[in-house]
Amino acid sequence: MQTTLSAEARQLPRAAEAERILRSCVHCGFCNATCPTYQLLGDELDGPRGRIYLIKQVLEGAPATALTQMHLDRCLSCRNCETTCPSGVDYHNLLDIGRAVVDAAVPRPAGQQLLRQGLRALSANPQLFKALIKGGSRLRPLLPQALQHKLPRQVPKATPLPALRHARRVLLFEGCVQQGLSPNTHAAATRVLDRLGISLQPVPEAGCCGAVDYHLNAQEAGLQRARRNIDAWWPHLQQGAEAIVQTASGCGAFIKDYGHLLADDPQYAAKARQVSALARDLVEVLRDEPLEQLGVHGQQRLAFHCPCTLQHAQKLGGAVESLLQGLGFQLTTVPDSHLCCGSAGTYSLTQPELARQLRDAKLQALESGQPELIVTANIGCQIHLDSAGRTPVRHWIEAVESAASSKRQA
Repeated sequence: MQTTLSAEARQLPRAAEAERILRSCVHCGFCNATCPTYQLLGDELDGPRGRIYLIKQVLEGAPATALTQMHLDRCLSCRNCETTCPSGVDYHNLLDIGRAVVDAAVPRPAGQQLLRQGLRALSANPQLFKALIKGGSRLRPLLPQALQHKLPRQVPKATPLPALRHARRVLLFEGCVQQGLSPNTHAAATRVLDRLGISLQPVPEAGCCGAVDYHLNAQEAGLQRARRNIDAWWPHLQQGAEAIVQTASGCGAFIKDYGHLLADDPQYAAKARQVSALARDLVEVLRDEPLEQLGVHGQQRLAFHCPCTLQHAQKLGGAVESLLQGLGFQLTTVPDSHLCCGSAGTYSLTQPELARQLRDAKLQALESGQPELIVTANIGCQIHLDSAGRTPVRHWIEAVESAASSKRQA
């Protein structure tokens, strides 16, 4: 696509990157065929091609408007379009650049600002978040229905953790909200890896990955979180830790992007590249291990929801499915498995109506094979899907750990 950036846009730190991405788009429109919001709304400006054109206009000097902001806000950042695109357009990075420019030019209403600031503050404080979840669960009957649906139906207690005792060691990225919403996920992962002779070591100094800040118009704050995490992990990596493991694919996708996002930071660029190279989704660790040692022969009929951050961002579509099938679980067929569930980080809170429509469509697909349980690989997807109060939704490692425990007890 022919592009001529304005003099003002050429002063942006990522101007050259934006121009390169814009020029790579041939405007074919294949992306619209797999864009969830375009499928729902049928508006060209609510598809990737239209949003690319809006960003192009702004970077070429056209005024940014509240309408421009609305169409960019409606994007889920699911990156399905990147999987579909024959030209390899790096859409998500262009979207980040465009959103930052538009948000700098278009002030948000006070209600939106407060919501976004609240979400950022909450994600940075896992202890406060856990306390709010606990209090909210106790007061659930008194809360408005919309708020009730944002609380987990049940918070399974964490299974006992084994002692760190193996020569092989990987670092656990604990994240922020998962500790309060699904504490058993990390416990299950720790127990499974323990049985394979690998210690999963938490690093308390590491906090939120930075994605929430970064995607809510606080990009520098998000990068600062990335830098703090790198500082927390670096001594452990120097002392022989094999990898940094994430059980939430959304966090994993962002951590794997640290190397790109900090490429121009002279102090952190090299460390960020190494951290990104050592970031592993849990399935990447387990698939290379002798899983027969777990003694698992899963009997459950499962539907697997593959999060966008796993299949489109990390390019690990099919990895969890293969692992679960290899362990004996019966996986149902899920129509349109490439489409987003509507969770998309904070999207279910900032765009609740669109998120609900996408959730209901996804659940219809997931439940079409009549599974006993739906499993996924990202805490946001897990809570969003489970909020409908239908088939229970858990992290897939919990199903594996439960089957392994039952086998050992038998």
